Amino acid sequence: MPVKDMVLYWRQYMPRIGTRKLYQLMKPELDKLGIKLGRDGLFDYLRAEGMLVKPKRSYTKTTDSRHWMKKHPNLLKDYQPQQAEDVLVSDITYVKSDAGTHYLSLTTDAYSRKIMGYELSDEMKATDVVKALNMSIKHKYYNHPMIHHSDRGVQYCSEEYQAVLRNHNITPSMTDGYDCYQNALAERINGILKQEFLLHQCKNRRELKQLVDESIYIYNEMRPHLSLRMKTPNQVHYEKGR
Repeated sequence: MPVKDMVLYWRQYMPRIGTRKLYQLMKPELDKLGIKLGRDGLFDYLRAEGMLVKPKRSYTKTTDSRHWMKKHPNLLKDYQPQQAEDVLVSDITYVKSDAGTHYLSLTTDAYSRKIMGYELSDEMKATDVVKALNMSIKHKYYNHPMIHHSDRGVQYCSEEYQAVLRNHNITPSMTDGYDCYQNALAERINGILKQEFLLHQCKNRRELKQLVDESIYIYNEMRPHLSLRMKTPNQVHYEKGR
């Protein structure tokens, strides 16, 4: 059946993509084939076929903010990014393989939701987290000022991390305390990757790294966002610069 084939095609790339996003991706082909199926109709079809995605909920604390190093004020309380590369948000999440627990450092553009930098490591050292930041800086497309927002974790407060921000004239911003919702976008991106993409438990870090590479490429290039008017992060990130 054409509808089921379309669903399976997109789910091979994004196994847990929601119905609204799936419909957006399928609609051009549905129109081309003359198949009259609305979003609610697709929802009913997926439910009848047992193909609805069930939500996952999980949270593990990866932040240690009980340290003596300088914490920076929260600059995002009354500020909304107006364009790509206004604000970069960073966070760390854990990912498991058969070999143990690994840590994925992510830096994401707050306006476009594009993942600009990442690093998979076996520890949460500042040297590992800095690699994700450096990847973001390498991939910067615009030259206007940037704010970097994170929690108050020891890695982000470290001199090594702050030195990179200073050297590239990036202004640091941090959550006020232990409230994870002050870095909600970064937490949300973590959740999307873990709940929609990183579903297969790999044998080791090398295999997991390949899965992370593929997942972030698909996330940036193919996955539409409701908050981006159903565009992909890459579409929104570069639309004002091309």
